[in-house]
Amino acid sequence: MSATCVFCRIVEGTIPSTRVYEDSDVLAFMDINPVTKGHTLVIPKAHHDPVTEMPLPLLQHVISVVQRIAQAHFTGLKADGINITQANGEIAGQVIPHVHFHVVPRYKGDKHSWIAPQMKYDTDGELKQFADAVKNALAK
Repeated sequence: MSATCVFCRIVEGTIPSTRVYEDSDVLAFMDINPVTKGHTLVIPKAHHDPVTEMPLPLLQHVISVVQRIAQAHFTGLKADGINITQANGEIAGQVIPHVHFHVVPRYKGDKHSWIAPQMKYDTDGELKQFADAVKNALAK
């Protein structure tokens, strides 16, 4: 646990939250600044950041809870769709440096959009260069 981490303090109960799921390793609670009503955060109780440093069994358990919360949005909230997001690093939009997943129910007419302009590679060679960099990193 980190004494300065907002999510660690929520886990400890020193900051109030509206919890919807909890087990020994994972906590899911309502976002107090929701993108849409029903927006839920799913976190590991232990402090981890970034997601690439999280133990795989814990990450698998967290994502299984994310899946359950998404299903609960469909059935309990009658959501028309679901966005699931997870950011790492400030440049990616991460505000709290503790691994967390946003499960955001979407409703027809909710007027929210995450659709961003798409980029293009300058050449097929540039596309291959990026692909090779990823493949080489995976081979290590």
